Amino acid sequence: MSFLAIFAGIAVLVWFYLTAKEKGEHRFNWAIVGLIGYWLAWGGVKLMLVFSGLVAKGSLIAALINQIPVLCAIAVAFFVRKKLLADVAEKNNQG
Repeated sequence: MSFLAIFAGIAVLVWFYLTAKEKGEHRFNWAIVGLIGYWLAWGGVKLMLVFSGLVAKGSLIAALINQIPVLCAIAVAFFVRKKLLADVAEKNNQG
């Protein structure tokens, strides 16, 4: 796992925690959901890249392609957060 992937995972964890705190929701639940979503997306995309065998190891292009899972995982975390925020808004409108 690259340093970028680790840093992004920690950033997602903090991002979800702070958003839940701001909205008055369960902070640890949100942080865990965000982190699991990030890990699943990262792992899935990473496996697809590994099994596709697109680029030989050791090349500069391989190093750049190895960052694609991080970008995809951040995008998934964004949409998971968006869904959680929509659920909170719906709960607040009904309650």
